[in-house]
Amino acid sequence: MKLLTFILSLLSVISVAFTATPNADKFEKYQSLSRLAPIQLDDSTYNEITSTPRDYYAAVILTATDARFGCGLCREFQPDFDLIARSWNKGSKPDGLKLLFGALEFDKGKGTFQKLMLQTAPVLLVFPPTIGPHARVDDSPSRFDFSGPVSADQVYAWINRQLPDGPKPPLVRPINYMRLVSGITILMGAVTLFTVLSPYMLPIVRNRNIWAAFSLIAILLFTSGHMFNHIRKVPYVAGDGRGGISYFAGGFSNQFGMETQIIAAIYAILSFSAIALAMKVPRIADNKSQQVAAVIWGAVLFGTYSFLLNVFKAKNGGYPFFLPPF
Repeated sequence: MKLLTFILSLLSVISVAFTATPNADKFEKYQSLSRLAPIQLDDSTYNEITSTPRDYYAAVILTATDARFGCGLCREFQPDFDLIARSWNKGSKPDGLKLLFGALEFDKGKGTFQKLMLQTAPVLLVFPPTIGPHARVDDSPSRFDFSGPVSADQVYAWINRQLPDGPKPPLVRPINYMRLVSGITILMGAVTLFTVLSPYMLPIVRNRNIWAAFSLIAILLFTSGHMFNHIRKVPYVAGDGRGGISYFAGGFSNQFGMETQIIAAIYAILSFSAIALAMKVPRIADNKSQQVAAVIWGAVLFGTYSFLLNVFKAKNGGYPFFLPPF
């Protein structure tokens, strides 16, 4: 009886050894095929790496990058999946955590596509291990369907969620030397251009009148309701119901595009009138000319403000005040 028990135990140990060794050899075999990119699979190799028992994870993308199949999403995501595989294979991983990356093209895996009844591509499958410390009872793969363009970061985060908790290799994007060289060239060109043009540009940049003009234009645009028009998409003008055109919308919650321009023009005339009275008129040397200028600019200021009050009364019919001549 003891001899029979010993023989059975020995046979079980031998069977475990024979099953474990080929499985370990299978992972090393495929891992050595491509350390910088996903393994290119066909129906046979796909069945081999996804067959049980396995002590590793397998992330396989079923795709169709050939131009004949017209899968633009497959071609767009291929460099991202290569980046994911390269980042994982080159990064430091926890001990005992094994992950293979594979890609099965439609023209090389029609049988697999038919078996899985896939009508669209790409589709990403992550197969869990069936033996080892990370084995799962349910060995069915997790599936990621591409409903639209996704980034490598999103897919890599999803793959990491299928793996055990713990540190994972970061997603490392290669240095774009062309962009780096282009950026340095543009920067050097900008510095050179600034150095050459600075004697001509600095007086303009430091000119207070120019900054005052830009500030005044911005103030006129925003106080007249320019942003309101862009947000609400208001009409430029509207009919008045009697065959004419209405330039001002009634009420304070509506306005037209031309109304904004008219109000901005009124504010501009008022601003320039006040600036002229405060800065230009006092500098006129001749007394009579100074008096005439003061009267003219005062009349412009008074008449424009009278028109502004008239517009305000048109917007709000209950406003009781006005100024002649409007």
